Amino acid sequence: MQKITVLGATGSIGSSTLKVVEANPEQYEVVALAAHTNVEKMTALCLYWQPVYAAMADHDAAQQLRKRLASKGLATEVLAGEEGLCQLASLPEVDMVMAAVVGAAGLSSTMAAVKAGKRVLLANKEALVMSGQFFIDAVYQYGAELLPIDSEHNAIFQCLPQAVQHTPGRCDLHAAGVSKILLTGSGGPFRYREPQSLTNVSVEEAVAHPNWSMGPKISVDSATMMNKGLEYIEARWLFNAKPEQLEVVIHPQSVIHSMVQMCDGSVLAQLGTPDMCTPIAHAMGYPERVHASVAPLDFTQIGEFTFMAPDARRYPCLSLAIAACEQGQAATTSLNAANEQAVAAFLAGKIGFMDIARINEQVLTQSSLPTPTSLDCLFELDRIARITANEQIAKVTP
Repeated sequence: MQKITVLGATGSIGSSTLKVVEANPEQYEVVALAAHTNVEKMTALCLYWQPVYAAMADHDAAQQLRKRLASKGLATEVLAGEEGLCQLASLPEVDMVMAAVVGAAGLSSTMAAVKAGKRVLLANKEALVMSGQFFIDAVYQYGAELLPIDSEHNAIFQCLPQAVQHTPGRCDLHAAGVSKILLTGSGGPFRYREPQSLTNVSVEEAVAHPNWSMGPKISVDSATMMNKGLEYIEARWLFNAKPEQLEVVIHPQSVIHSMVQMCDGSVLAQLGTPDMCTPIAHAMGYPERVHASVAPLDFTQIGEFTFMAPDARRYPCLSLAIAACEQGQAATTSLNAANEQAVAAFLAGKIGFMDIARINEQVLTQSSLPTPTSLDCLFELDRIARITANEQIAKVTP
């Protein structure tokens, strides 16, 4: 029986994780659940799963949860704040931690799981985008096991030789016979729309992803393809890839989740129904396979597969992310922070859709980007980039 902590339990990844647990009740036990502010959903989850611990990043939400659970006679211990999430990530009785807190807010708790030597199911791509080499070094220093959850990175992982799978961040792709990683993306809801028309995109249009069910922030990132840019940066660290070993390809059907091109010309691909339960089940059961409760592909119903190169005019955020990756850690940390602020402003109706890319670019060009020497340096870069982004947002007329 493997015991699990789910960080980000009320989000889409958390929900899918609990579906996999429910499909394999003899193999997994939920010990702890954590979320941000959604007290109502967290209450329902605690009543159903009856975890030993729960945590809310927001202190007021934690107090509300305590009262609700006490009124139901539930003995679950409720913790609060970032410290509470970190404590649940490092519980000695827990075997694996689903790290699914969205954004930079998830770095501390994910790092806590790494330092506790857990099997870390990494759904929070920002942890690697923000901390890169620091994160990889910590995985080895503390003996943690790192398994990617993003459908693309999990697909790449499945296609790679075992020697690469067992050495995340320190592998040699060339020595393993890999010539290139092909990172696929759907292109979001605007892949066929004229770039000049994107200035008038509404929030409702931007979050309406054609293939995947995701939260609003990730849905907007998919529409701008910043999500793919962040995944490019994550792939660089996970697979120790050089720029010439990474390529982004738009695949509108979202059935091929990514591919690996070998030096002999072969291309290995991982296919599946667009459902996050598949990569989650793979990582939870690795190296074995467990039930994911996902319908298998019916190849007679799929139709055609199509591919195209991303258009830089339509997806300037993707180009920014790739350029930041080549610049280094300070640039990717600052870009991630700026993007979080810009997307939040767009969702709040404060800026337009194409302003997201403009603000991200302005933050990168205006920021001093010293080489970070510690996690504290990264958090300071993150803080300064958010201030700069907010200053640029304030200049935009809605």
